[in-house]
Amino acid sequence: MVKIRLKRMGAKKRPFYRIVVADSRSPRDGRFIEELGYYDPLKNPAEIKIDEARAVDWLKKGAQLTETARSLFNKAGLLSKSAGESQ
Repeated sequence: MVKIRLKRMGAKKRPFYRIVVADSRSPRDGRFIEELGYYDPLKNPAEIKIDEARAVDWLKKGAQLTETARSLFNKAGLLSKSAGESQ
């Protein structure tokens, strides 16, 4: 199964995350298929950048969002767009 999830990067105590498409069997920070964007929780306000076209394309292909990725997509306003197009 293909999932859209976060990959932790950055130094100790200074994390930032890349939003990636990966096989659910691969490790969290391991191999991935494609990078869709990033999330930096340390900036004020937190910075979220997602390639909308690629993300919607992967969701149409059946990729599943993890809980955290779903929450970020909601904050970025992408879930309402992809849900509207699939109906």
